[in-house]
Amino acid sequence: MSKPQAKAVPLVEDERVRVTRFEFEPGAETGWHTHEYDYVITAVTDCTLELEDPGGEVRQVTVKSGEAYRRDKGVKHNVVNGGASPMAFIEVELK
Repeated sequence: MSKPQAKAVPLVEDERVRVTRFEFEPGAETGWHTHEYDYVITAVTDCTLELEDPGGEVRQVTVKSGEAYRRDKGVKHNVVNGGASPMAFIEVELK
């Protein structure tokens, strides 16, 4: 059974950044993707992220509302809401 898709809402895109708000119902996923830019996410809500990598490993990461983390370009993964509540974060990609 396929998972529901997260909602991606574009907020800003110009020559320097791409900013997107991601909203997930419980169990929703982004789908597999590879980041072409370094990026930062900032949690809008408490987020329980299940990060699936191409090798089949799944890591669970908790990011509290207002917290942020960054990753380098080239990351390939699928992000799933592993919690019981809706979650949202803002992703800023640095072009």
